Amino acid sequence: MKKKLEILERQEELLWFDHFTNDEGWKLGCYMVKRAQEQGIAIAIRICLNNGYTLFQYGPCGTSILNQRWMERKYNTVKLMDRSSLKSLYVMGEKGQTLADHGLTEEQCVLCGGGFPIRVKGVGNIGVVTVSALPHEEDHGFIVDCLSGYLGIEAPRLP
Repeated sequence: MKKKLEILERQEELLWFDHFTNDEGWKLGCYMVKRAQEQGIAIAIRICLNNGYTLFQYGPCGTSILNQRWMERKYNTVKLMDRSSLKSLYVMGEKGQTLADHGLTEEQCVLCGGGFPIRVKGVGNIGVVTVSALPHEEDHGFIVDCLSGYLGIEAPRLP
């Protein structure tokens, strides 16, 4: 688990935007859809600002309202914990903590991969990218691969 936490920490250190606008959110979303289509993945994608405003949402055939609900819970986890939803799973697991220890419920949040913070240099966390449809670590990996490609930054991958 320690090695995974180190990789997750490094991903979050590297994957920062120089700037991020509503248009940038749309472009990132379109880039992610293209990557999913190239890989033959039916995956729901959502990009939201921290105030809850949705900049981009995509739900291809094969996804449903269940994927949307998973993305909402992943969004809440990232926003409230200020880290990827997968990193929250491992950090809290290492400490023996649950969502209830933080006053949260499983209806609000979820401890699994598929949510990643959008961070801007000089500003900090301004939003969240979420996906849903794959096994949760693959959801996380898809986001990291897309952010790495979009930003032109090589980030380490989980084994």
